Amino acid sequence: MDLASWLSLAVICVMGALSPGPSLAVILRISVSQSAWHGALAAIAHGLGIGFWAFLTLQGLAVLMQQYQDVFSVLTVLGGLYLAWLGIKAWRYAGMSSDDSIELVSSSYFEAARDGLLIALMNPKAALFFLALFSQVIPHEMTSMIKLQLWSTVVFIDSSWYVIVALLLAGGPVLAWLKRHIVWVDRGMGSLLILLGAKVVSGIF
Repeated sequence: MDLASWLSLAVICVMGALSPGPSLAVILRISVSQSAWHGALAAIAHGLGIGFWAFLTLQGLAVLMQQYQDVFSVLTVLGGLYLAWLGIKAWRYAGMSSDDSIELVSSSYFEAARDGLLIALMNPKAALFFLALFSQVIPHEMTSMIKLQLWSTVVFIDSSWYVIVALLLAGGPVLAWLKRHIVWVDRGMGSLLILLGAKVVSGIF
């Protein structure tokens, strides 16, 4: 792949990662309610989840999804329900992950990684995004090395952005303010996730 095509791919991936959405809300909540390292691990897992869709797209699954809309619809509904479940959980345990009650609800690194991974896997629209993106930049003769280059670029950019979000949020006055208002932060994030989930599901029916 030539440098110009790769730069075009990288820029579009950066813009896609920067756009706010449910992934950002989940990574933010994990970082604020647990720790920067929980958030960073969730970010890396999220990048691998996005990489999963990029890999399947390169193998042609996105084309099949366009032909079999029922599969796409089922996956989209599951993704919306998962967002709503995360939102309900945020409301239910609002503030319980603060320092004075950390023993009551302690999120493990495994759970942080799981949530980061699932929020990416439950977003089948990523496959269509990569289908549109790759069709513009990939050459007609796509070797295994080019596939690896595309996949690693997607994973690196997505993971790096959310790791930066998690680590930058882990210190300073912003985090202090958020922790003082952790109950309302949790409820706000929970409400956002519930609304996003409802929007996703309602868009199918």
